[in-house]
Amino acid sequence: MIIAPRIRGFICLTAHPKGCEQNIVNQINYVKSKGAIAGPKRVLVIGASTGFGLSSRITSAFGSNASTIGVYFEKPPAPGKTASPGWYNTAAFETKAHEAGLYAKSINGDAFSDEIKQKTIDLIKADLGQIDLIIYSLASPKRVNPKTGVVHSSVLKPIGQPFTNKTVDFHTGIVSDISIQPANEEEIENTIAVMGGEDWAFWIDDLKAAGLLAEGATTVAYSYIGPSLTEAVYRKGTIGRAKDHLEATAFSISEKLKDLNGKAYVSVNKALVTQASSAIPVIPLYISLLYKVMKAENIHEGCIEQMQRLFQDRLYSGAEIATDEKGRIRVDDLEMREDVQSQVAALWPEATTESLPEIGDLPGYKKDFLNLFGFDVAGVDYETETDEMVEIPGLV
Repeated sequence: MIIAPRIRGFICLTAHPKGCEQNIVNQINYVKSKGAIAGPKRVLVIGASTGFGLSSRITSAFGSNASTIGVYFEKPPAPGKTASPGWYNTAAFETKAHEAGLYAKSINGDAFSDEIKQKTIDLIKADLGQIDLIIYSLASPKRVNPKTGVVHSSVLKPIGQPFTNKTVDFHTGIVSDISIQPANEEEIENTIAVMGGEDWAFWIDDLKAAGLLAEGATTVAYSYIGPSLTEAVYRKGTIGRAKDHLEATAFSISEKLKDLNGKAYVSVNKALVTQASSAIPVIPLYISLLYKVMKAENIHEGCIEQMQRLFQDRLYSGAEIATDEKGRIRVDDLEMREDVQSQVAALWPEATTESLPEIGDLPGYKKDFLNLFGFDVAGVDYETETDEMVEIPGLV
């Protein structure tokens, strides 16, 4: 079939297998171009099919020759209907990993569930024995707590008072004001339940109880802080509360790993175009201005550049892992540079529908958004018939 993007709001309803494959090839080539990393050899990535989780898996495999197991929740294809992009990403990654002689298997299902945790434990026992690195990179709007059966739904809201600021519809380029009412206590608690650290801790508890964590095992989860411009809706909003919980969980997990000389970290990463960030008001406008500034300074990074740098310069540099005053690894250091943030802050009041094409990088935002789904990728012929029925070679 001929596959074209069908966009509804901040979601694309189609994905292109060849575009997703080319994205994977580009990321693999980038990692290989940066040289070998003295990193982990047996890696579990929870949330492995898109974004930072996917790039972590690629970096582990092609930077450190690691065996990798990926856990994700993706929609398979059906005749005449494409899979979700993470399905095609994983198919391409595992194909390339196998071609390179690397172990790569995966499990598709609800990573919050005890069933998928047990299935993963069984696979590790059978194939790898133990795990050196656990990446926790889940992004979901809902979570069923496996202990209580309660369904929790997250919200993107400020806390305490209404928030009004401007945002951009990145499809049309129209800049407008938006007002968001504050979350109530139940919404805050539900967001923490979905996006906080409880499930991360459940995973580590189960893996440790099964004897699957190697001596010196490391686990890393991902977070974001951002500037004062976005803090009302992000870091001081419901998501921020969840990230606070995630970051606190790193300390409790580290305590549990002491007997293995293991450690848990939260890595604070850069603002990037994702399905999640596209849904958060104000963030698309901030990112379009940020991209313009960082590209002009020649310091812009995407997911793969961020993860390769995290592994090579932070986690596995051979030196002590540098953290901030709250124990977090900071690879948002270039985004948060004072000169970068002062330029973005100066551009913010000038941002209008008319001025944004000149002062922002909306084309870059749109391209990155389409790339998430395998569209607008250089070197891919979108006029050619493409087989949507792609299998994942390592799917268990």
